[in-house]
Order: sequence, then C-alpha cells, then structure tokens
Amino acid sequence: ISKQMIPKIEAYHKRSLSNKFFCVYLDATYLPLRRQTFEREAVYIAIGIKPNGRKEVIDYCIAPNENIEVWTEMLQNMKSRGLKQAELFLSDGVVGMKQALVEAYPKAHFQRCLVHVMRNICAKVRVDDREAVMNDFYAKW
Repeated sequence: ISKQMIPKIEAYHKRSLSNKFFCVYLDATYLPLRRQTFEREAVYIAIGIKPNGRKEVIDYCIAPNENIEVWTEMLQNMKSRGLKQAELFLSDGVVGMKQALVEAYPKAHFQRCLVHVMRNICAKVRVDDREAVMNDFYAKW
C-alpha cells in the first residue's frame, strides 16, 4: 500500500497552488512515527483559507524537529508552486518565523496564534492564579 501511495504523495507536494489565500495557519505538532525507531517527529502543516472561506491543506512535511530552516524551505516551496499572496499568516512563536515570512511574503501581515499565547501565559503563572489571569486575557481580546 505504501509503495502505491508514494507517487500520489509526490504529486500532491508538486501540485500547483491557488495564487491567493486570505489567511494561512502554520503550525507543527509532534507525532510518534515509525521509521528506524519509534521516535516523535515534527509534522509541519500549512492550512489556508481562500477568499471564499474554503479551507485547504496547502502543504505538509515531516522533519525530526521544528526549526525555522524547514519553515523557510516550505514557504519558498509554496511560493514557487503558485501561492503569490496571503493577507495574514498565523503561527506560534517559533524563533525566526516573522523574518522568514517577511522575506517570502513581504506584504502579508503576521499574527501570533492566541492559543499559543494563552498556553505560554499559563505555563508562567501559578495554578491558583491561572483562572483570574485567563479571564483578564479574554476580556482584553
């Protein structure tokens, strides 16, 4: 089954992309993958929202860990396949993401994902204070 899927996966990663997305969400998550061992590896994913509101998985890739070099390569690949414009990119706080986006899509806006911001705040606050801090955070957003 895997051998039959390889050409389809390669075609998916080479397909032409829509030239415009309203918003593109970039994130990576770690999943246990079976290769030589059962290691957790980063699965990068780019999900776009078209101007008509339709969502699309733009691309994905797998790497041992999340780093800006893989994101930069993925952004350049998306651009070379036809994604010329995005109004907004949403991402976590990975170091270097904002600069990589400026280089690939200089007219696009960047916003840090609020879910990631909330998780980071909760990690720095005592458990007893989390509810009050989060209520204050919600009131301002």
